Amino acid sequence: MIHLTKAEEQIMRILWKQKTATIKSIIEDLGKPKPAYNTVSTIVRILESKEFVSHYPEGKGYIYFPVLKKVEYTSQSLHKLTDNYFNGSVKSLVSFFIKNKEMDINELEEILKEIKTQ
Repeated sequence: MIHLTKAEEQIMRILWKQKTATIKSIIEDLGKPKPAYNTVSTIVRILESKEFVSHYPEGKGYIYFPVLKKVEYTSQSLHKLTDNYFNGSVKSLVSFFIKNKEMDINELEEILKEIKTQ
């Protein structure tokens, strides 16, 4: 899988949220300072070349939409993280979060409950 840059991922998050968007609506969803129209347009074209995004014409412009689903990208990213930093062990990943006090026992119990209902 092709990895997204920080800027590309920021655009993809907006597209996943909006479902369909124009360059203008993407810019409106970005924080300040607002990037130039051409900058956002270039990033969207790069995402199209990577086949993460596609478009269809509407009026004088285009409507963009994500081709790659957020859940697919998230899953691939988590697998890459787990493989690269935790030798493919989800147990090591969870242990890391617990040891670094980024997850408490209540959160772990909630995760276990969710797993049991799957």
